[in-house]
Amino acid sequence: MFRAFVIVILAWTGAAWADRLQTSQGPIEVTQMVSGLDTPWAIGVLPAGGFLVTERDGELLYINDGKFQRVSGVPKVAASGQGGLLDVTVARDFNRSREIFLTFSKPQSGGAGTALAVARLSESGKRLTNLRVIFVAVPGGSSGRHFGSRVVEAEDGKLFLTIGDRGDRPAAQDRSNHMGTVIRLNRDGSVPSDNPFVQDGGVRSEIWSYGHRNPQGAALDSRGRLWISEHGARGGDEVNLVKSGRNYGWPVISYGTHYSGQKIGEGTHKPGMEQPEHYWDPSIAPSGLLVYSGKLWPDWKGDIFVGSLKFDYIARLAGSPLREVEQIKGSETERVRDIVEALDGSIWFISVGQGAVYRMTPGN
Repeated sequence: MFRAFVIVILAWTGAAWADRLQTSQGPIEVTQMVSGLDTPWAIGVLPAGGFLVTERDGELLYINDGKFQRVSGVPKVAASGQGGLLDVTVARDFNRSREIFLTFSKPQSGGAGTALAVARLSESGKRLTNLRVIFVAVPGGSSGRHFGSRVVEAEDGKLFLTIGDRGDRPAAQDRSNHMGTVIRLNRDGSVPSDNPFVQDGGVRSEIWSYGHRNPQGAALDSRGRLWISEHGARGGDEVNLVKSGRNYGWPVISYGTHYSGQKIGEGTHKPGMEQPEHYWDPSIAPSGLLVYSGKLWPDWKGDIFVGSLKFDYIARLAGSPLREVEQIKGSETERVRDIVEALDGSIWFISVGQGAVYRMTPGN
């Protein structure tokens, strides 16, 4: 009850305070939108105002006009380890359908599996209706690690969902399961006929790419291409440009080592396996990923922003080859979990360390 009271007070007072961060584009105003959150995981900014926040323990929060409320009708989650209520994505046609997509760890016999649901948000924002679970990764498992999981809607309405290897490294190369993959679905959960493996017996037809470790950031660029950020082990965090049918190498190739210090797989390269567009060593523990439109900061158009859970900053990546060119850092960027762009071009992010959501706009 005490935590809920803190959230209500901050939300009713609107933006609690604003600070400034110095960047390559000059000062940026960072405004706290809500605080007092418990392990927040994802933000969904609504087109007509207001926003949604997931908390990993299973709460979905709706904040609008300074008012906070919990949303009922959320699916039951297995809130254990890294699992729980994870991503929220607002449908492109939300103004008509009022639909949102949720990813979560779904309780199963013997453990949990990464799942994707779609539901309708009521006009009041108080409840979800017509909730449908349209995908559950096979198999589930007892490990509380590496669920993924971001959901991205492409312009044609297809859905991309990232799924971690669940701590079972060899599974990421085994296409008879969904572990360590990016999958692609139709809006109703059916399999698109042009997925790369639909004609391959013994391969899960939902798979778009495989050989991933734990992708926790995903976004489209202006050309509709999918980019993801994924956790390596000890070093070897990656940004990948995801292409249909490609193998991204985990755990056969990696630029990191096991936590024990032992070598991973066969090295950093192997024929038939993709190279990352960028990798970090040491690891930054990358989370949400955003490809910026340039609306408010034209010089940043097409740049990639990735939150760091380990080193408490937002990385800006640009150029060819892609490299980290800037670190946006302040007290607000403590354990950045998600980062998204609103329709007005402002950049929103979650700080797990601060238990807060922030909004970045140009400073005056």
